[in-house]
Amino acid sequence: MSSHLIQATDASFEQEVLNSSLPVLVDFWAPWCGPCRMIAPLVEEIAESHKGQLKVVKMNVDENGQTPQTYGIMGIPTLILFKGGQPVEKVVGFESKAKLLERIAKHV
Repeated sequence: MSSHLIQATDASFEQEVLNSSLPVLVDFWAPWCGPCRMIAPLVEEIAESHKGQLKVVKMNVDENGQTPQTYGIMGIPTLILFKGGQPVEKVVGFESKAKLLERIAKHV
């Protein structure tokens, strides 16, 4: 896994995401989820190409139940872009890198 990705937990979510000065893309995923594995390399590429502009965080929903519940996550993968501690974009399911970059560009 890329060193540009941060693993968040229920305990670290506020510090890593809500209190971040940069916009934060959170990838809610699980190891058994096929589409999650498909989107993971795209998320890593975005982390690499947006270093310094965007923070990218992954959260395993099997190990952390509280945060996904707080944000109403019913299906995975779900990507949520937070800016100033607030969710500003939400993507459920697989989406192309071009489409993801289009959504992110509005906020970075």
